[in-house]
Amino acid sequence: MLLAGTANLPLAEEIAQVVDVPLGAVTIQRFADGEIFVRIDENVRGRDIFIIQSTTAPADSIMEMLLLIDAVKRASAARVTAVMPYFGYARQDRKDQPRVAIGAKLVANMLVSAGADRVLSVDFHQHQIQGFFDVPVDHLYAAPVFTRYFREKQLTNLVVVSPDVGSAKMARGFAKRLDATMGIIDKRRPAANVAEVMNVIGEVEGKDCLLSDDMIDTAGTMAEAARALKERGANDVYACATHALLSGPAVERLANAPFKEIVVTNTVPVPQEKRFPGLTVLSVGELVGQAIRFTHINESVSSLFE
Repeated sequence: MLLAGTANLPLAEEIAQVVDVPLGAVTIQRFADGEIFVRIDENVRGRDIFIIQSTTAPADSIMEMLLLIDAVKRASAARVTAVMPYFGYARQDRKDQPRVAIGAKLVANMLVSAGADRVLSVDFHQHQIQGFFDVPVDHLYAAPVFTRYFREKQLTNLVVVSPDVGSAKMARGFAKRLDATMGIIDKRRPAANVAEVMNVIGEVEGKDCLLSDDMIDTAGTMAEAARALKERGANDVYACATHALLSGPAVERLANAPFKEIVVTNTVPVPQEKRFPGLTVLSVGELVGQAIRFTHINESVSSLFE
C-alpha cells in the first residue's frame, strides 16, 4: 500500500501510477493552533506500507511523516518504508562548529523511533548519512535521469564541473557516464549560504561545461561558478541538481547567471512562480516507483543503476 503526506503529492501520484497501486486514503488536517492530525482511512493490518514524503522545510513535513508512520504501526502494518525523495536536515551531518546539533542524525533517530523499518531516499547530501540509521537504507541516485537527458543533447567536448570539492565524487560519476573530462571549482565560503569562487581547476576554455550538485538552495554557489567558467572562456554552461530548494534570491540569481539551461528534478515540488525560462524539471517518479516495486518483491535495488 502507498500512502502520501502533503509535501509533494504530484510526485506521489506519479509514483502510484508507475507502481500501478492507488494512493491509500489518508486524512491530514490541522487543529486551530496548527497541530497536525493524521488518520489512515483504510485497513493496513498486515500490509507492506510505503509512505511518500519529502521532508522539506519547515519541519511540519517531518512531523507529518512521523505521525503517518506511528499511525500505521499502531494499526498493525507488517512493514513500513519511509520514502523520502528529499531528506531534510541532511546538511547538518557533523559537528563542524562548537555546540551545534547533528540534525541529520536526530531526524534519523526520530524516524526509527516512530517505527520505520527501512528508508528509501534520493541523493543524500553526504553518503555517510546512511550510517545514521539502524535500519536498512536504499540510497537512490538521480544520475541516470540526468545522464539520459544530457546524452540525448549529444554535447561534444564536455567538461563536468564540481562547484566545490565536496561534490567532486558526484561530478566524477557524471563525467564517466557522459564520456567527459572533469573540473573542480575551488571556493571559500565566508558565511553560510555565501559563496566566493577562488579558482577553477581543469581546462574549460572553449568547452561546454556541466555544473553538477545535489541541491540548489540560494543558488549563490551555482551563479558564481557559472560566471567563473564564463570568465575563463567556457562555451555553454549547463547545471544539474537533484533537489531544487530555490530559496530566497535563488530564482533571480539563476535567471541572471550565464546559464544555457538548468536541469533539476521533482524530489521537491517547484511551484509555477519559481519556474523561469531555462529551467527544466525532470521526474524521478519512474526511478522511485521501480525502487518501491523491487523493495516489495525483495529484488535488488542497486540493479537500477547497473
